[in-house]
Amino acid sequence: QVQLVESGGGLVQAGGSLRLSCAASGRTFSSYAMGWFRQAPGKEREFVATINWNGGSTSYADSAKGRFTISRDNAKNTVYLQMNSLKPEDTAVYYCAAHSSGIVTVVRSYGYWGQGTQVTVSS
Repeated sequence: QVQLVESGGGLVQAGGSLRLSCAASGRTFSSYAMGWFRQAPGKEREFVATINWNGGSTSYADSAKGRFTISRDNAKNTVYLQMNSLKPEDTAVYYCAAHSSGIVTVVRSYGYWGQGTQVTVSS
């Protein structure tokens, strides 16, 4: 089992950058694939990015490609989401999640979730 805690959200102007972090508890972090998702008010939770257990494979939503980068440090039990060139439409609560298989982009496939961190991008 793994517990997840996100941090790094905040208020930023359009065009700015933020780096989100997700710290995981448990000794088996390196066995999990990790994902970032987001949920804007009134919308469903959507996939943003995912990374496999050793960082060798990643996948991004079209909205994130070229602007966001997911990475992980298994020694620190942490996964990151570097977000550049932020847009107002990126405003949402961002969640990290873990699952025990490979690259998956479907929300319901993830069994472990953090509490979320708010990202607000002003125009």
